[in-house]
Amino acid sequence: MAEEKFYIVKKKAVPEVLLQVVEAKRLLDSERVLTVQEAVEAVGISRSSFYKYKDDIFPFHENNRGRTITFMLQMDDEPGLLSVVLGEIAKSLANILTIHQAIPIGGIASLTISIEMRPETEDATVLLERMEAIQGVHYIKILGRE
Repeated sequence: MAEEKFYIVKKKAVPEVLLQVVEAKRLLDSERVLTVQEAVEAVGISRSSFYKYKDDIFPFHENNRGRTITFMLQMDDEPGLLSVVLGEIAKSLANILTIHQAIPIGGIASLTISIEMRPETEDATVLLERMEAIQGVHYIKILGRE
């Protein structure tokens, strides 16, 4: 049997049918619907699509509590910008474990940050989206999760 591999992708890269499977699973978990048939009808997919993918997709936040997430980001080399990024992490109640900043080249700083997602920490997806929206942050890439 081949080794299983996992990937983290942004929502915009996930095919719509997989997002609908996640929504159907959420409906079943919330007990708003009692049967798979009701769930798939509510989201507009077939039962076969649901069963084909149900064990292969889940929201990132379901398994991120109490775990370490390491991500890399590139941002402008501007005074105070790192403080803004770290402030967003602090607001989310994540615990910063490590920060490594390479020497800026061409006005762009590369950072690697590891954070611990604690039970009280907000959803990692929300945190990373807020950080990516900061003026001067070019992109964020998740490197790993334990």
